[in-house]
Amino acid sequence: MKIIKVKGNTFCIDTGMTYIPFYKMNDKDIIMLDSGWAQGEREGIDALLEKNNFKVVGIICSHIHIDHIGNVKYFKNKYNCKIAMAAYEAFICSSLVNLKVYYGSQTLSGVEEHFGHMVLETDIMVFDDQENINMFGTEFKILHTPGHSPAHICITTPDDVAYVGDALISYEVMEGAKMPYAFILREDLESKKKLYDLKCSKYVVAHKGMYDDITKLIGDNIDFYKGRADSVYDVIDGAMTKEDIMKSIIKNWNIGVKSIYKYAVVEKMLKSYVEYLNETGRIKLIMDNGFLKYIKE
Repeated sequence: MKIIKVKGNTFCIDTGMTYIPFYKMNDKDIIMLDSGWAQGEREGIDALLEKNNFKVVGIICSHIHIDHIGNVKYFKNKYNCKIAMAAYEAFICSSLVNLKVYYGSQTLSGVEEHFGHMVLETDIMVFDDQENINMFGTEFKILHTPGHSPAHICITTPDDVAYVGDALISYEVMEGAKMPYAFILREDLESKKKLYDLKCSKYVVAHKGMYDDITKLIGDNIDFYKGRADSVYDVIDGAMTKEDIMKSIIKNWNIGVKSIYKYAVVEKMLKSYVEYLNETGRIKLIMDNGFLKYIKE
């Protein structure tokens, strides 16, 4: 792992898998934008912070996925730092039961096993009509970009550096992504369009992208996600249940599913594409002998 200077007092930690931005308030105190994955990243991030004598005084979370808030509770306990995130997502990760609602296909004990470390108390709620957040006298701009998660936000530092989180994926990720995730694809695509109005001097994409201009990246992201929806549409043959569609996707796209957890992940990823095709009128839901099935319009 290493630290990369982005601009001014804005830096990011390159974990090898992700970029985690942080803003230096002074030589010691920093405000992180997300915290990385607990499994595989915590030890390296922790060591890097200690090596540079940094103290985490605050964390602003772009969204509540496990690879973004996996270390929030750990750092809160270690540094007694303040935590800020979108109010709705703060509610989701406020208890195991609320997380179970979000991860609906898994049992409560399964949610506790895989996501229990994500349960935490948020100090600062970011509401839907809020366009900035002040943390220790430092102001960050907020752009609400729901879709990838229920209340995903993009965060701009005082150095005019926009951290877009997972509102976009990098070209590197596009090269290997079979089914990029969106909680609600229709909303996610609308949020990507909102990014055209985000005029900053630098942009950081969570999964390893750093750009001076994201205009082309936005359009390519929209085309990529729509293209994946087209590919899901292509496997629908006759009347198919959601599980029938999933079986075809797993087989045709050669997706390795070797655990119940991985099955649940793929199921959650596919759900938004099927719903998007349904909402846009390309497929419709019918009753067929007591089963819900999808057919092409």
